[in-house]
Amino acid sequence: MKQKSPRESMVEMTELVLPNDTNLLGNLLGGRLMHLVDVAGAMAAQRHSNRIVVTASIDSVEFKHPVKLGQIVTLKARVTWVGRTSMEVLVEVYSEDYMTGEQKFTNRAYLTFVAVDSNCRPTEVCGLLLETEEDRLEYEAAAIRRSERLKRREGTNC
Repeated sequence: MKQKSPRESMVEMTELVLPNDTNLLGNLLGGRLMHLVDVAGAMAAQRHSNRIVVTASIDSVEFKHPVKLGQIVTLKARVTWVGRTSMEVLVEVYSEDYMTGEQKFTNRAYLTFVAVDSNCRPTEVCGLLLETEEDRLEYEAAAIRRSERLKRREGTNC
C-alpha cells in the first residue's frame, strides 16, 4: 500500500459566521465549531485513506479566541499519525475580520478517525510519509497522545 504525506491529506475549509451560528454574545457556538472541526477532520482522513471514516475520539479542543458574527472562519486539517486502521488528524482554526484583514489563530483540535469498509468494519489504511521535520515532530507527539488515549480507554473498563 502506497504511503501518503500529511501534505496530500491537507484540507482547507472556509465558512462565514452567520447569526444562526452564534450565541447571545455574537460568538460562534462551540457546538457549531465542533461540527465544522469534525467535517474538516473527516475530509482529511478520507483523503488520506480513500475510505469512509468514522470519528473515534476527540482528544482536546483549545478555545483561545472567540470567532465573531460576520467573521470568516478557516479550518486547516491534516493527518498527523496513522495506525493500521486509524488516523489522527490535527484541525487548526483561524478567524478573519474581512473588514480589517486581521487573522487570528483561534482553536486547535486533535481527532481520531477509523477507516471502514462497506460493511462498517475497520479496514487498513496506507502509511504516513513524513517529509518534513514538522511532520516528524507532530508524528512523535501524536504517538504519545495515542498512548495516553489507550491508557484512558483501558482505565474505563470494569
